[in-house]
Amino acid sequence: MTAAQHAGTPFTVLIPARMASSRLPNKPLADIAGLPMVVHVARRAAQSGAMRTVVAADDERILHACAQHGVEAIATRSDHPSGSDRLAEACEQLGLEGGDIVVNVQGDEPLMDPALVRATAALLEAHPEASMGTAAHPIATWADYQNPNIVKVVLDARGLAHYFSRAPIPYARDHPACPWWDASAAQAQPGVAALAGYAPLRHIGIYSYRAQFLRQFPGLAQAPTEAIEALEQLRALWHGHRIAVHIAANAPGPGVDTAEDLARVRALLG
Repeated sequence: MTAAQHAGTPFTVLIPARMASSRLPNKPLADIAGLPMVVHVARRAAQSGAMRTVVAADDERILHACAQHGVEAIATRSDHPSGSDRLAEACEQLGLEGGDIVVNVQGDEPLMDPALVRATAALLEAHPEASMGTAAHPIATWADYQNPNIVKVVLDARGLAHYFSRAPIPYARDHPACPWWDASAAQAQPGVAALAGYAPLRHIGIYSYRAQFLRQFPGLAQAPTEAIEALEQLRALWHGHRIAVHIAANAPGPGVDTAEDLARVRALLG
């Protein structure tokens, strides 16, 4: 680990890992190039310069696999309704509180870029008004912009999240059928040229938190927008908390939700 990686505010990476997965059972222990997936995630996260990287597990088998490979892990309850609840319990167990910075790296992201983890942690030092940080990257295709499985985010002038949605936002009222941020498409349709160059943003599912907020978050009432969009981060915005957003140049490596995803990642890491 380099001195540069230690620069800035110290942070802890927490990796929630649960065995129950409807699409890929026992996902944290899926073998990738001879190692359990959760171990790959933890090792990459540790390269970010985090002071500590801890797996928050709900099953003894995950704890055993982590111990075998020198990864710190703690046992958390198996009945948590969300990853945020699991992280809140982990914060309490680890004594993280107040302004301590925590980065949530999902346990199914074995190709997560350590630099992205570090940049997401740094957001909270740069934005003292924010309770959370996250990341996004420019959307490159019209299909992704229209895809409800791809979450979009719109920012304000300070780089804070204005809204997250599964819908295509911002919506070009006068040019609804045109990829309005694409310069070549804009040239082909008069009146669109002024919009070219402003790319919509795809949300990346990594978060940083101030530990005090993370411990309080599960107790906040669910937002109506959260229930409609099925996006937990909207709860923070609904209650007046700010979310800072790091803009990455490119999309992160693929995560693992299905057997097809697992085969893709195995090929990349094999």
